[in-house]
Parts: sequence; structure tokens; C-alpha cells
Amino acid sequence: MKALITGASSGLGADMARVLSDMGIDLILVARRKTRLAKLKSELKTDVEVIPMDISSTFNCMDLYNQVKDKNIDILINNAGFGIFGEFSQTSLDKELDLIDTNIKGVHILTKLFLNDFTKLNRGYILNVASSAAFQAGPLMASYYASKAYVLRLSEAIYEELRQIKSNVGISVLCPGPVDTEFNKVAKVNFSVKPMESKMVAEYAIKQMFKKKLVIIPGVAMKAAYYGAKFAPKKLLLRIDYHIQTKKEG
Repeated sequence: MKALITGASSGLGADMARVLSDMGIDLILVARRKTRLAKLKSELKTDVEVIPMDISSTFNCMDLYNQVKDKNIDILINNAGFGIFGEFSQTSLDKELDLIDTNIKGVHILTKLFLNDFTKLNRGYILNVASSAAFQAGPLMASYYASKAYVLRLSEAIYEELRQIKSNVGISVLCPGPVDTEFNKVAKVNFSVKPMESKMVAEYAIKQMFKKKLVIIPGVAMKAAYYGAKFAPKKLLLRIDYHIQTKKEG
């Protein structure tokens, strides 16, 4: 088997590459940082191709697909993404548009292109990395939360479309709580709760992906929070979320 992973130079992307390589799966790793990709490649056990690329560009997404479409890819993992902290009226519009291009547009394009191929072959797995942020609005991280909600809802809709045609293609969406990665440094936040270990989340996500689990939520505490939030009033949740977010400011 062969997997393509975006955002593979660090954090969850790198750990998912390690998990898959340990399983004997060949890899195509995509990220902006060429040096990081080369270092990761040297650690892995299977055949690895690295493609330094910024997938926030539509042109780059199409170019990436054209480079790899004939390489018999079985697994697509859309992991690239980042967050921005601050009041929506104060945050940088340019950074927010870059976030939308990466977190939404890049995921959308690659999911669509590879899904078309997988559907024709009637096999394959897609794992889109969202966040527990996808389940609610996020005052002080409005754009990030909204982008992950898009990833969640897109994946859920595709799942049902595949089920209706009895396709063997699997699509899953990973929705973890805080994970110990470079995310907080990029977003300029400090997590208000202890983050989960990236390797542990990666192992759980890959295991559930192969089971074709739709929504993957690592950790008992995060599962409990997810189901508990369903019964709370929306405005109360917004106030709670805002209070939690104020503790993240880096």
C-alpha cells in the first residue's frame, strides 16, 4: 500500500507517517519544509518520496495531484493546517485567507481529486484531520474553528454519499482535542488543558481509519465533552468557549 500525507514535516503528520511506515506502507510526504521532510524520510522503514510544496495554492494542489496520480496511492491523509488566535475584528485578513486556503481549499481539492480516483477503483481510504473545534464555534479563534467545521461536515456528507452507492472507499475525519504539536506555537496560544501525545493520537487515528470509522475522537475525556456539549444551550457554550480561549493566549 501507499499513502500520501500533507503537513507531514512535524506533529501529527510526521507521527502518522511513522505509524504507517512501521506497518510496511510506502509514503509520499508533502509539506513546505524540505529539510524536515528529508530528516523524517531518513527515519522511516519503507520507501518514501518527499515533495516540498505549499498546498494553500490551488495551482500547487493540482500540480501535486498530477505528480502522483499514477503512483497507485491507496490512502490520502489531509493533515496540513494551522490556527490563528485573536478577536476576529483584530486578526490579519491575509493570514485568515491563507488559513482558509490551507485548512479548507487544499483539503477540498485533494479530497475531491483522490475521491474520484478511489471511487472508480472502489477502494481506498481518506483521512481528513479536523479538530474538536469542529463541533462548536470558537470565539478568539473564529476562523480556525469554522474551517474545521467545514472539514467535518464535508467528510460526513461524502461518507453518506459513499454509503448510498455501497462503495468500499472509506472516509474518516479526525477530531482530537489539544495535541502536543507545533500548532500552539504557530497559533500563538498555550493550551489550557494537558495535550495528548501526538504519537498516541496518530496510532489511534490510523487504527480507526482502517476500520472506516467516520468521526474519530481520541481520548475518553474528549468523547465525554463532545456528547455533553450536545445538551448544553448554545449561548452558554459560547460563553464557556470564550472563557477557555482567554486562557490560551500565548
